[in-house]
Amino acid sequence: MKKIVAVLMILLLVATMIVGCSKTESPEVKTPVEEDNASSDTGKTIKIGFAQKTLENEYQKALAKGLVEAGKTKGWEVTVLNAKNSIENEQKNMETFISQGYDMIFINVVDTEAATMSIDAASEAGIPVIGIDSHVSKDAKVVTNVASPSFGNGRVVGLYAATQYGKDELISTALLSGNKGNPGGKDRRVGLFSGILEGRIGCTEEEAKKLAEEFEKELTNRGKAYNEEAKFEVVAQGWGAWTINGGLPAMEDILVANSSINCVIGENDSMLIGAKQAIEDAGKIDQVKIFAAADAMKGALELIKDDSAYKATGLNNPKLVAARGIDVAAEILIDGTDPSSFEKIVYTDAACITIENVEEYYDPDAAF
Repeated sequence: MKKIVAVLMILLLVATMIVGCSKTESPEVKTPVEEDNASSDTGKTIKIGFAQKTLENEYQKALAKGLVEAGKTKGWEVTVLNAKNSIENEQKNMETFISQGYDMIFINVVDTEAATMSIDAASEAGIPVIGIDSHVSKDAKVVTNVASPSFGNGRVVGLYAATQYGKDELISTALLSGNKGNPGGKDRRVGLFSGILEGRIGCTEEEAKKLAEEFEKELTNRGKAYNEEAKFEVVAQGWGAWTINGGLPAMEDILVANSSINCVIGENDSMLIGAKQAIEDAGKIDQVKIFAAADAMKGALELIKDDSAYKATGLNNPKLVAARGIDVAAEILIDGTDPSSFEKIVYTDAACITIENVEEYYDPDAAF
């Protein structure tokens, strides 16, 4: 009997050991939900910083909003810091993004050269920087610059403007520019010149661009310019500081000495909306046609829809620029694309918006 009990105890002990070993060696099995949670726990939310030069106008507000919204669609956290057009604030904002280890930084620079040190500091810290809607110094260590095509938009609007006048009709033009020395503004107006010259003369795009650059030099040196073959002249250049309130008095001053103009071109919608008001006040709106190189802002599109003197504008949609920027960021951060593989500038598509196609672009609920 004692032997039977002993044997039973030994068998029980062996069984216990086998079960114990089986539990220890058995692999852990996760449900699909547990596996998803484990992946989320090990991964971190991508943080994007946007060093924005200002939020004091509708375009820049819409650009910031566009980056935030485009980032959200990818599950990213986008933080916007406003420099309020201060170089010192911009440097502090960049330092904040660097010290907090953001994954990528977008910058819309206050000053082309002054931002270079901050951009390079981020790059040296291993944080890629993308310029957006601004002209970053060619020496700055940015991945690329994302923007609408300033020259390209100006050119397609200029081509359309050329069709709005008779072949033998002189296009006597006033030009409104934003501020002196702004490279984007220059690209826009040279694009406008190029499109008008190409359309009127029938030359190649390359030939028209060379003529436009010569036209720009003449305008800078003399305050006016003329191309006889195209029957195209710019009789005055005003400076409207990119705003409606700047465009209105600039146009008033031009009209005092140039009452017979039949064309007004400019570097953005805001200034030309102000110019239109000045032309109306002077009782000359029936003789003038208005063409903007940018931005396709809602107020301008409404004027185009109404078949007013405001005939065309170029597409510089902040939402599209923001979305293109986030796409570039995703190529680098998600797909692993080499940052050095990008072109110097990544453009959105150029487009001229007129009464024929304005319904495709007009959004009554647009922020800009």
